[in-house]
Parts: sequence; C-alpha cells; structure tokens
Amino acid sequence: MLKANTGASINQDPGAAGREAAVRAKAGLTDVKLAFVYSGVQYDQEKLLGGISAELPGVPLIGNTSFTGVITPDGFITGENGFVGILALSDADLTVGRAGSAKVGGDARATGRKVAMEALANAKKPATGKVEPPSYFYMVAPPGEEEFYLKGITDVIGRVPVFGGSAADNEIAGKWLLFTDDLVTADGVAVAFFYTDGPIANVFTGAYEETANSGIITKIRGNRTLVEIDGEPAVKKYAKWTGKDLKDLTGFNLLVTTITAPLGVKDRLGDLIAIRHPMNGNDDLSMEVGANLAVNTAVIQMDGSVDGLIASAGSQVGETMKKLGKTPGALLLVHCGGRRAGIGDRIGEAVKAIKAEAGDVPFIVNFTFGEYGYHDDGNNTTGGLMLSYTALS
Repeated sequence: MLKANTGASINQDPGAAGREAAVRAKAGLTDVKLAFVYSGVQYDQEKLLGGISAELPGVPLIGNTSFTGVITPDGFITGENGFVGILALSDADLTVGRAGSAKVGGDARATGRKVAMEALANAKKPATGKVEPPSYFYMVAPPGEEEFYLKGITDVIGRVPVFGGSAADNEIAGKWLLFTDDLVTADGVAVAFFYTDGPIANVFTGAYEETANSGIITKIRGNRTLVEIDGEPAVKKYAKWTGKDLKDLTGFNLLVTTITAPLGVKDRLGDLIAIRHPMNGNDDLSMEVGANLAVNTAVIQMDGSVDGLIASAGSQVGETMKKLGKTPGALLLVHCGGRRAGIGDRIGEAVKAIKAEAGDVPFIVNFTFGEYGYHDDGNNTTGGLMLSYTALS
C-alpha cells in the first residue's frame, strides 16, 4: 500500500535545509522507495542533496529547481535564500528504477535511450532481449529538447504513460537544474520507472477555452520558432486575432501577454489540446514557442483569465482524483511556472483551492517550464502553460 509524506524547509543553509525537509518527509514512513525533490536555484544543489541523503540513506532522489517556490499541505513554500520541498513514497510492493545523465554527445534522443537502459538495470529488470516496461514513468529535463529525450526513452520501453515537467528558475535565465542523488546538471534527463499493480491517473490540460481563431502553420524555423500562420508573420496574425498592438508583442512582452491567451494544437483524435506558449516576439514578427511545432498543422488561439488559472489549479486536482476512482496515496502536481507568474500575488488563493480538493492526501506542487502527460489512449506529449496532475494509488 502506497504511503507518502511531505517535508519542506527555507533554511538558508542548503545542507541543513535538506536534512530538515527530509526528516519531515520520512516521518511515519518505512521502506521509502523514492523521494521527489524540488528546490530553489539559490541553493548549492549538491549540498542540498547531500543533506537529504544523510537522512534518507540509499533512497533514490529525483527532481529539479522550481520557479519561485513549491506548494505542500503546509502552504506556499518560498524563501529569499532558497526553499526545498520533498514528497517521499513508501510501498513494499513498489519497485522503482531511477537513472539520470547529462546529455551525451549533443544527442538528446540517444541520451534518453541510455537513461532508459540504466533505469531498467536499476529496477533489476532485463535491459536487453524482451524488455519489461514499467507501469508508468516520471521524467524531468531542461526546457528545449524534452520531446527528443521522450522519444529516446520510448525507443527502449515502448509507449508507457509519462508524467513530469521541465526544470525552471526564477528569472527565465537558464539557471535551472535537474538532479538525482548522484547527478546535478543543466542539460540532460532523469527518469523514475515505476513497477506496481497500483494504477495512476493523469490529467494533462491547460484548462483554457478554444476561440474561433485558428490557422495553419505554414512556416517554422528549427523546431520551436513559429514564423508564419496562414502565410502571414506569426506575431502579426496573433495581433489580429487578439486585437493587440504589435509593439505590445515584442520581446518578452509576448510571454506575459500570452499567459491568458496562448496557442494550442489538438492531438489527432481531438481529445487533448497541447498548449504552446509564445515566449518571445522577434524583429521579423516570428515568435519563439516553448514546445515543438510542425508545418501544416492547425494552431488555435486559446482564451483564459487569472481567475481561471486559480480555479483550475484546484478543480483539476478533483478531476484527477475522480479519474483514479479512489482516494490516492499521493498527488504529484506539476504546474506551469508561467501560470504561476500569471497568478502572481494571488498564489494564496490557488493554495486554498488545491488544499480544498486534495483533502488529507499528501501532495506537492512544483512549478515548471514545460509539462509532460497524456490523455487516455493518446501518445505522451509535452506542452507549456499546462497542468500535469498525477494521482498515485
């Protein structure tokens, strides 16, 4: 039976913070199989992880730096000098294979394959011949190549449900890090493979409304620069759709403006709209977007509000628990950092909404710069400005 607990600290000393949070997270638990760790970029992460491992010796750790804070049942945890939150999982019937690696040879897909093989070995499952895939897996990567790491993992284990999110920092300055107990890197991937009879439920959504504004992507540059929609410069097209002035969509103004009016792409069945967050308006009126794009696919202008961001932060917890069909042992709630920025100083309202739905179930929220999930029988995918809420039974 899965049991879980959380712990947190804002001690300015990273080693002490790690020990304090770990002591709280392990309270009442035996046979801890994995600990999710989310922290502030202010910390020396190796010292933080060392402090955690001192209290949780031999327990695999996995996590990343989180945008501005974390949420646990104790509330929004943040500190000027750093913060850390831990969700520890205990289950005698659970096997976890955790592995991580810095990117090897500049090849994200090959690195994904490497890490998947190592995770199988760490779970004591055959990594050659007939591979025994996990029941589901968690992934963390930096913003930029998440789709390619995911493809590499899928090359090894096939189509297995994923949940997780991308490392973040407080300023979108590239200071993000992901880590395990023996790895800290800004460029790589880590996974936890779960072998269990207990199902999960994942709700992967932006919780935005579709508008009537849609068009065909007619030109991209690289994987993530949207150059043209319906043959028009992308920023110009977006300005027409939203009634915004072009000058308000230049540079990082675009990122802020689009938090409540992003773009979306539908999956092949129309069940899931993966949100695409425009990040930067370029001088040529193209836009940088926080996930991969494809020519000749439709892009939709979505619509939302700050009130909606706050409400959905809570309501989707309830939807996740409803989807599982029973009270979960733990909730791992991946919440976009851009949504967190949009919520701003109303974060207390989001905390209240989340706690009201979660009840007594242990949970942790971390704020990411990319989210991963799936919908029913659809493929695993990535997005931005999304919620990837997972209930573990």
